[in-house]
Amino acid sequence: QVQLVESGGGLVQAGGSLRLSCAASSFPFSSNAMAWYRQFPGKERELVASISRGGWSTTYADVVKGRFTISRDNAKNTMYLQMNSLKPEDTAVYYCNKVVRPYLDWGQGTQVTVSS
Repeated sequence: QVQLVESGGGLVQAGGSLRLSCAASSFPFSSNAMAWYRQFPGKERELVASISRGGWSTTYADVVKGRFTISRDNAKNTMYLQMNSLKPEDTAVYYCNKVVRPYLDWGQGTQVTVSS
Protein backbone atom coordinates (compact mmCIF):
# COMPACT_ATOMS: atom_id res chain seq x y z
CA GLN A 1 0.00 0.00 0.00
CA VAL A 2 1.37 3.38 -0.99
CA GLN A 3 2.14 5.49 2.04
CA LEU A 4 3.36 9.02 2.58
CA VAL A 5 4.47 9.93 6.09
CA GLU A 6 5.29 13.52 6.96
CA SER A 7 7.24 14.44 10.08
CA GLY A 8 9.33 17.19 11.62
CA GLY A 9 6.71 19.78 12.38
CA GLY A 10 6.35 21.51 15.70
CA LEU A 11 6.10 24.80 17.52
CA VAL A 12 8.78 27.39 16.79
CA GLN A 13 9.21 31.10 17.35
CA ALA A 14 9.18 33.52 14.47
CA GLY A 15 12.57 33.57 12.82
CA GLY A 16 13.26 29.98 13.73
CA SER A 17 13.80 26.92 11.57
CA LEU A 18 12.31 23.48 11.04
CA ARG A 19 13.15 20.61 8.73
CA LEU A 20 10.28 18.52 7.48
CA SER A 21 10.66 14.99 6.11
CA CYS A 22 8.43 12.97 3.83
CA ALA A 23 8.98 9.22 3.71
CA ALA A 24 7.41 7.35 0.82
CA SER A 25 6.85 3.61 0.63
CA SER A 26 5.48 1.17 -1.94
CA PHE A 27 5.77 3.87 -4.59
CA PRO A 28 8.25 4.57 -7.42
CA PHE A 29 9.49 7.66 -5.62
CA SER A 30 12.49 8.36 -7.83
CA SER A 31 10.31 8.32 -10.95
CA ASN A 32 8.06 11.12 -9.80
CA ALA A 33 8.37 14.85 -9.29
CA MET A 34 7.30 15.58 -5.75
CA ALA A 35 6.02 18.58 -3.85
CA TRP A 36 5.25 20.01 -0.47
CA TYR A 37 1.82 21.48 0.09
CA ARG A 38 0.28 23.27 3.04
CA GLN A 39 -3.23 23.82 4.21
CA PHE A 40 -4.57 26.63 6.35
CA PRO A 41 -7.76 26.06 8.37
CA GLY A 42 -10.77 26.23 6.12
CA LYS A 43 -8.69 26.63 2.98
CA GLU A 44 -7.62 24.35 0.16
CA ARG A 45 -4.13 22.90 0.03
CA GLU A 46 -1.63 25.10 -1.74
CA LEU A 47 1.65 24.26 -3.38
CA VAL A 48 4.69 25.36 -1.40
CA ALA A 49 7.59 23.86 -3.32
CA SER A 50 8.29 21.17 -5.89
CA ILE A 51 11.29 19.15 -6.99
CA SER A 52 12.02 17.19 -10.13
CA ARG A 53 12.61 13.45 -10.17
CA GLY A 54 16.37 13.77 -9.93
CA GLY A 55 16.33 16.83 -7.72
CA TRP A 56 18.02 19.15 -10.17
CA SER A 57 15.05 21.44 -10.66
CA THR A 58 13.02 23.13 -7.93
CA THR A 59 10.21 25.67 -7.76
CA TYR A 60 8.86 27.70 -4.88
CA ALA A 61 5.79 29.73 -4.08
CA ASP A 62 6.70 33.40 -3.99
CA VAL A 63 5.84 33.66 -0.30
CA VAL A 64 8.49 31.11 0.70
CA LYS A 65 11.15 31.82 -1.91
CA GLY A 66 14.50 32.48 -0.30
CA ARG A 67 13.40 30.99 3.03
CA PHE A 68 12.50 27.39 2.23
CA THR A 69 14.63 24.75 0.48
CA ILE A 70 13.26 21.51 -0.93
CA SER A 71 15.47 18.49 -1.46
CA ARG A 72 15.22 14.75 -1.87
CA ASP A 73 17.22 11.58 -1.33
CA ASN A 74 16.01 8.99 -3.81
CA ALA A 75 18.11 6.27 -2.20
CA LYS A 76 16.06 6.76 0.97
CA ASN A 77 12.72 7.47 -0.74
CA THR A 78 12.60 10.65 1.31
CA MET A 79 11.99 14.31 0.58
CA TYR A 80 12.80 17.25 2.82
CA LEU A 81 11.75 20.84 3.34
CA GLN A 82 14.18 23.07 5.19
CA MET A 83 12.25 26.05 6.48
CA ASN A 84 14.19 29.06 7.73
CA SER A 85 13.12 32.53 8.87
CA LEU A 86 9.70 31.17 9.70
CA LYS A 87 6.81 33.59 10.03
CA PRO A 88 3.49 33.26 11.87
CA GLU A 89 1.77 33.14 8.48
CA ASP A 90 3.62 29.89 7.74
CA THR A 91 1.48 28.20 10.39
CA ALA A 92 -0.32 25.34 8.64
CA VAL A 93 -0.43 21.59 8.18
CA TYR A 94 2.21 20.54 5.69
CA TYR A 95 1.76 17.59 3.33
CA CYS A 96 3.81 15.91 0.64
CA ASN A 97 2.56 14.31 -2.57
CA LYS A 98 3.20 14.08 -6.26
CA VAL A 99 3.31 17.22 -8.34
CA VAL A 100 0.82 15.97 -10.91
CA ARG A 101 -2.49 14.25 -10.58
CA PRO A 102 -3.61 11.68 -9.81
CA TYR A 103 -2.36 12.32 -6.30
CA LEU A 104 -1.47 9.52 -3.96
CA ASP A 105 -3.55 9.11 -0.83
CA TRP A 106 -2.72 12.07 1.39
CA GLY A 107 -0.80 11.38 4.58
CA GLN A 108 -1.71 12.81 7.96
CA GLY A 109 0.49 15.85 7.43
CA THR A 110 2.67 17.55 9.99
CA GLN A 111 1.60 20.63 11.91
CA VAL A 112 3.86 23.66 11.83
CA THR A 113 3.05 26.42 14.29
CA VAL A 114 5.03 29.65 14.32
CA SER A 115 4.51 31.94 17.28
CA SER A 116 5.08 35.67 17.08
